[in-house]
Amino acid sequence: MKRPKGITIIGYYYMFGAIVLLFTLGVEQDININVRVGLAFLPELKVKILISLLWIVMSYGYLKMKRWGYWLMIIYSIYVTVINGSLALSIQNYILTGNIVFSLIVIVYTFNERLSFYSKSTEFGS
Repeated sequence: MKRPKGITIIGYYYMFGAIVLLFTLGVEQDININVRVGLAFLPELKVKILISLLWIVMSYGYLKMKRWGYWLMIIYSIYVTVINGSLALSIQNYILTGNIVFSLIVIVYTFNERLSFYSKSTEFGS
C-alpha cells in the first residue's frame, strides 16, 4: 500500500517549514514564534531551533508512517490549535486563524488516515 498523498503533503510541508525556519533565525516577525507556540517565557531563538528540530523529527515519523509520527502530529496539532485559538481571542489577531484552520485540517485528515499508520505494509523504512 502506498503512502496517501495527503500524508506526503503534510509531512513535506512541515519539513519545508523547519528548513525555512532555520534559514530565517534572525528575521523578526509581527508575532514571535515563541508566543505563537505558547512558550513566550523562552528566548525566541531557542524556540525557533527547538520547533525546527521538532518539525523535522515529527515530519520524518509522519512520512515514514510510524505510529509515533502519527501521535506526535496529532498532539502537536491539537496543542497549536488550542494555543492559537487562545491567542487569537486574547490579542484580537486574526492572522492566527490560518494556523488554527491548518491544524484542524491536519487533525481531521490524520485521524481519518489513522489505520494507515497501523498497517505493517505501510511502514516505510522499517
